[in-house]
Formats: sequence, structure tokens, C-alpha cells
Amino acid sequence: MKIAVLAHIRNAIAEPFNGGMEAHCHLLCRGLRDAGHEVVLFGARGSQDEGLFEICAAPYDRVLPWARYRGTSELAAYQRTAFERALLAIMAGEFDVVHNNSLFPDIMTWCTNAGIACVTSQHVPPFGAMFDTVQKVVRYPNTRITVTSDHQRALWESRGCAGLHVVSNGVDVDHWQPGPAREDHFIWVGRIVPNKGLAEAVAAARIAGAKLRIFGPIEDAGYFADRVQPFLSDGIEYHGHGSMQDLRAEVGRAQGALVTPLWDEPFGLVAAEALACGTPVAGFDRGALGEVVGDCGVLVASGDTAALAHAMTQLQSIDRDACRQRVLERFSIAAMIAGYEECYTAAIEGARRVSLPRLAWSSNWPRTNALLA
Repeated sequence: MKIAVLAHIRNAIAEPFNGGMEAHCHLLCRGLRDAGHEVVLFGARGSQDEGLFEICAAPYDRVLPWARYRGTSELAAYQRTAFERALLAIMAGEFDVVHNNSLFPDIMTWCTNAGIACVTSQHVPPFGAMFDTVQKVVRYPNTRITVTSDHQRALWESRGCAGLHVVSNGVDVDHWQPGPAREDHFIWVGRIVPNKGLAEAVAAARIAGAKLRIFGPIEDAGYFADRVQPFLSDGIEYHGHGSMQDLRAEVGRAQGALVTPLWDEPFGLVAAEALACGTPVAGFDRGALGEVVGDCGVLVASGDTAALAHAMTQLQSIDRDACRQRVLERFSIAAMIAGYEECYTAAIEGARRVSLPRLAWSSNWPRTNALLA
């Protein structure tokens, strides 16, 4: 298939990735190509992809920072201009399907109304304009909506939005591997914002008397200065936002990973990557984290730092080989791509039945049919 992947344009799709959405988009493009598909990534300038089509001069966080411009007409206009540019290029490019990996709701409406085969990956819980749009378009045959966990599907269904498909995020198990030896520290990885719970992880490490190494971009400087920095010491250290190669090595030799969401985490990619390294997880039982971790970690009530400190002491008994095996069986890139291919097929077949005008859209059906066969 010839697939148009639309990236979220808050950040570039480039290492070191700012978060799970960027890492997911990178692996999505790579995995699709490995499976024999032709992929064009429509993303912000600075994205590192062999098939990049630039749709804006810079990620919007550089020119209109989300913390300041969230919900403003300026930010909406910046995104709309970028994605309109993408849509025009897609309509002229003989694509078979659009994979919408952005967080811009209008794309779903545009593709649905044009009869374009479109699969949208939902990376957020059901709220706001995103929920309203999904609820309107999910019933159309040329549209498929995926979520990353059974927990997320149940959450959407509880609000009256049925028909979503579960496709778990994938982990590059060839790169995320156990290290040659274990050291005596724990690790925390993520964007440094309040809902990721870093302050609670630091508090638990202090209670447990454990060493903790912290990695990730500081997105909320005030939070970091008030809730984290005062408690840094020789044993609890912030190591910045380095390369993925260095991060994988750190995770591969840690005693355990702390994953501390204070919101309903749609998946938990950091946890899956840790398990792929044979590193068990201690964390807060929020959102889909329990689905990812299973019996390869210890999860406690969200925000309970004393319980988290105790959980850290229990990780020694967990089989590290079983941690990696869980990811190999459930969360490989190949499994993720297979799940998306099923959705592509359904959306393409649905688009054939749609009688709406297709805005000069011209899909290469012979090539698609040969691949599906």
C-alpha cells in the first residue's frame, strides 16, 4: 500500500523523542516500510524520516508554545494551515489510505466527508473536540479509529462511543534489550510535567533509600524547580534528555523502572520499553498501565508514595526473562503493524462503498489488491 502518515506537529519526529507519540510515529513509519509498504510522513520541519513531506516550517511548540497558546485561534490556524497543505498533497499523490497520527480533529472530518480511507490512532482519553469528532465519524465505512488498550476502549464506550479497535503500541525489541549487568539504581523516564508524577517517584525513592536516575525533557520548569530540583542529591539525579542509545543502555542496566502516571495513561510505552530490557516496573495503577505490566511489576494506588517505595523493594523477585518475553509476545512492532493493516483493509473496502465525491482522490487499487492478496 501507499500510506500517508500524518504526524502530530507539536514536536519534530526526531531523536531524542519528546514523548511516546513521537516515538510511536517513528516506529510506525519504519515498521510499515519493513512490511513492504510505501510511506510518506507528513510532519514538521526537523523530523527525521526518509519519506518526510514538510507541512510547516517548525514544530508549533517552537513558535506557539502549547503551554501559552493552548486553545487559541493562533494555534488552531497554524495547525489548520499545515494539515490543509498535507491534504492537498495527499489528494494528488495516489495514496491508498491515510494514517492520522495527529491530534487535530478536523482531519477525521475532512477524510470522512471526502470518502478517503482513513485510520486514526487515538492517543488521548475521550474528551473535548476529539471525542465529539470521533463520535460523529466512527460510523462511516471509510473511517477506522484505534485506541492503544482495552482500558481506553472501555473508557470511550462508557461515554457512548462504540466501534473502536485496539492496536497496542509497538516496541523495538531489537534495540530495547537487557544490559550485560545490573546496577543498583532505579530509573524514571518521561516528560517532566505534573501528571507524569515525577515528584512522587522522587519521594518514593527517598523513602526507600534508593538511587534514582531521571531522564526526560523539562516541559514545566516551575514544577521541576519547586517539586523536583530541591530533592536532587548524589543518589537522586537528573540526567537531562539525551540520546535514545544512551537511554536504552540506562534502562537495560537498572534494577527497576518507576512509572508514575497521575492520569489515565492510554498505554504506557515507557513501561513496555523497560520490560523489553528485562527491567521490572514499580508504578501507579492508572489507565492502561496494568495491561502493559501484568505480573512483571508491582502497581499501587496512584499517588501513594509509601506503597510505591515498598513496591520498589519487591521487584527483585520478578523474573527478568519473563518481562522481556511479555513484550515479545504482546507488544512487538510486527504485532502493531499487523493490527493496523487489518484496519487499513477495512477502511479501504469501506471507501469503495462510499458514494460521496472524492475530491480528485485517486487510489491505486491494483497495487493495493495485489498486496492484500
